[in-house]
Amino acid sequence: MSAIRTLIHLLRDPDAAAQLPGDRWAAILSVARAEALLGTLAYRLEHQPIPPAIAALFAAARADAQGVQRAALWEAEMARRAFAPLGIDLILLKGTAYAAADLPNAVGRQIGDLDILVPRDRLAEAEAALISAGWEWLKDDPYDQAYYRAHMHELPPMIHGVRDRMIDVHHTILPLTARPRPDAAALIAGSIPLTDGLRALNPEDMIIHAAAHLIADGDMAGGLRNLWDIDRMVGHFARQPGFWDRLEEAMTVHDMQIPVRRALRLAAALYGTAAPLAGELTAIDRLYLRRLRARDDWGRDRQRGTRLAFYMRSHLLRMPPLMLARHLWVKWRAAHV
Repeated sequence: MSAIRTLIHLLRDPDAAAQLPGDRWAAILSVARAEALLGTLAYRLEHQPIPPAIAALFAAARADAQGVQRAALWEAEMARRAFAPLGIDLILLKGTAYAAADLPNAVGRQIGDLDILVPRDRLAEAEAALISAGWEWLKDDPYDQAYYRAHMHELPPMIHGVRDRMIDVHHTILPLTARPRPDAAALIAGSIPLTDGLRALNPEDMIIHAAAHLIADGDMAGGLRNLWDIDRMVGHFARQPGFWDRLEEAMTVHDMQIPVRRALRLAAALYGTAAPLAGELTAIDRLYLRRLRARDDWGRDRQRGTRLAFYMRSHLLRMPPLMLARHLWVKWRAAHV
C-alpha cells in the first residue's frame, strides 16, 4: 500500500498503527507533512503502540500544533479589538473558527492565515481599522488591488507588520465570477456566537464553506485535510436533531448542491464518513480521488497531468475564459518585464 493510502487508513483506523512495519514510518511522515496532516496524525495515534522515535516526533508535533492554535486565537483577538469600536462582528472562518469553536477537527490542525467574514458594505471600514492596527498590504500592485476588489470574494491579503501574520478579509465565500453564488447575507445572518465576542458560521454553513473551498474554488491542494475537516464536522454536527434537513436546505440557499454532495462522497470514500446526502461514487469522483492521492512515498507531487488539469479547472471555475485569458496575459507580462 502506498504511503498516502496508508496515511488515510491510519486516520480512518488508528488501531492499524500496531501492525505497521517500522520501515514504513518515514514515508508516512513525509506524506503527512506534505498534506499538512502531521499534527492531526500525531493526535490520532497518541495512544497507539508506535516506535519510540516516532512517538517522540509526534509529541513534538502535538506541542507545535498547540502553539499554532494559541497564536491563531491571539491573532483573532487582535482583529476583534481592531473592529470593536466599529461594532463589526468578527466572524471567523476555516481553521481559526474550528479552534475557537473547539470542534473535533481542530485537534492538531495546522492553521495558516486568519480568515474572517464581514459584510461587503463595511469592507472600507474594516480595511481602515486593520491598517490603523498595524496590518499592511501584502500585494500593492495596482492590477492586483483592482482585480481583488472587482472580482474576488475577499480583499487583497494583508500582513501584520510586527507579528508577521496574514489576514484574509472575506465578504463572501466564492469569487464573484464563480458559477455558484452563495448568499453572503444569509451566511452572516446565520452566524453563531462563540466566546469572547467572536462568531463563526453555523454548522451547516461550515460544511458549505469547506466544500466550496475544496470543490468549487481550488485545485484540490490540501484536499485530504479539508475532507478530514468535513468528516469530523459531519460526525459531530449530525448528532444535532434536524442537521441533515438544515444542511440540505442550506445547499439550496447557497446554490451548493453539487459541490457539497461531491465533497461528502469523497469524504465517505476516503474516511468512511456517514453522509446520507452523498449518493453513490461517480466516475468523475474517481478522478478527484486520483488527484487527492497524487503523492509518492517521499511526499513529492506525482501525476503531473492530473494536477495540471485540476489547476486549469480551478482557474476556469473562478472566471469566464476570456477574462481568464486576459488575467493570465497580464500576470505573464508582469512576471517577464
